[in-house]
Amino acid sequence: MIGLTIEGSSVLLGEDFFEVCVKLDGERIAEIDRKPDGGARLDARGLKLLPGIVDIHGDAFERQMMPRPGVDFPIDIALCESDRQAIGNGITTVFHAATWSWEPGLRSGANAERLLTAIETLRPQLAADTRFHLRHETYNLDAERTIKHWIAAGRIDLLAFNDHTDSTVASLNTPAKRNRMVERACVSHDAFDKIVAAVVSRHHEVPGSIARLAESARAMQLKMLSHDDDSPELRQAFRDQGVAIAEFPVNEPTAVAAIEGGDFTVFGAPNVVRGGSHTGWTKAADMIAKGLCSILASDYYYPAPLLAAFRLVADGILPLPDAWALVSSAPAKAVGLTDRGVIAEGRRADLILVDDRVALRPRLVAAIAAGRVVYLSEAWRLSGGSAQQRTSFAAA
Repeated sequence: MIGLTIEGSSVLLGEDFFEVCVKLDGERIAEIDRKPDGGARLDARGLKLLPGIVDIHGDAFERQMMPRPGVDFPIDIALCESDRQAIGNGITTVFHAATWSWEPGLRSGANAERLLTAIETLRPQLAADTRFHLRHETYNLDAERTIKHWIAAGRIDLLAFNDHTDSTVASLNTPAKRNRMVERACVSHDAFDKIVAAVVSRHHEVPGSIARLAESARAMQLKMLSHDDDSPELRQAFRDQGVAIAEFPVNEPTAVAAIEGGDFTVFGAPNVVRGGSHTGWTKAADMIAKGLCSILASDYYYPAPLLAAFRLVADGILPLPDAWALVSSAPAKAVGLTDRGVIAEGRRADLILVDDRVALRPRLVAAIAAGRVVYLSEAWRLSGGSAQQRTSFAAA
C-alpha cells in the first residue's frame, strides 16, 4: 500500500525539474508519475522537492558536547540535539566526523569511543541516518590497535587520515591559539608541551602506521579520506594506498592532481556561504567554477550545505541541479551509498521540500527520512488517509 504521496512540487529528476507526484511505500520511493493518489498526501505546491543532503564531514556536534571550553554535556544529549539540527537543515544522512587525537579532553580516545557507542545505541531513534566518520590523527600511534579492531568489527563508516601536528607546533608561540588548544585538552600548559614533545619524537613511526591502517581498511572495503593534502605528491601517496577522497586540499595544484587522478574532492560549504575560507586557504567557489570540487560538506556548520547550493545558483556559478549534486548525489556516490542522493523509483525515500522564493535564503519546509516525515514546519500541508496513517509519520 502506498504510504504517502507528495504532490504539487517541482521535483528534481536527474538534470531538470518536473511537475510530478512522488509516491512512497515504506522506506522507498514507489512511483513517480503525474497522477495524484489516495491516502495520505503532502501538499507541496510552490516548493521544490530535492534529494536529502548527504553530509560526509560534519563536526558541529562538538559544540553540543562542549559548548564552552571545559563545559561538558552528556553525549546522548549532544547527539540528539545534533540530530535535530541536521534534520532541520535538510541533512538526512550525516557522518559525524569525530577526531581521535593524541590530545586528551574533547578529542581524546575516550570521547571518540563514547560517541561511537552512543551512535550505535541511539541510531534507531535518530531521524537522520547517522554514521561514524573517524578522523584519525596520524601521530596518534597508540590508537592504531583499537582502530584496527573497530575496522574489523565494521564499526567505522569512514576513515580519514589527519595530521595537525605541524600546525599545532607552529601555534605554540601564538597565545590565542595555544590557549584554545590547551583549554580543549583540559590540561595545564606545561603538560600540553610535554605531550606535544612526546608525540613529535615518534614521527618516524607514522608512515608505517598509516600503511597498516589503510591495509585494514582496504580489506574491509572501508572508504578512506585524507585531510588537508598540501601537494600533488602527498595526494598521490594517499591514492596509492586506496585513499580516494581528498578533504579540503589546501591549494589548487593539489585539487587538480586529485581530480585528474580520479579522486573525489571535498570542500567546506561554509566556505561558499561566507565567500571564502576562514583560514585564508582555497576559495571553494573558485574550485567549483573550475570543476575541481566534487563534494560540499557542512564542516562546522549544519545550515551551510543547503545555503551553499542556492548561493552557487544566485552567483551564476552552477544551475541548481549541478549545485545540488555537490551536497547529495556526489557524496552518496563517494562513500558507496547507492540507494540515495537522487529521486528515482526504488531508491530510499530521503527527501526535502524547500521554499526558495527568497534569494539566498532557502527555507526548509519538510524533511522525509526513510519514508517518514521527520520535520514539517507547515502542518496543514499533510492531510488525507486514516488517522492511523497520519500518525505513523513522525512530524517534528
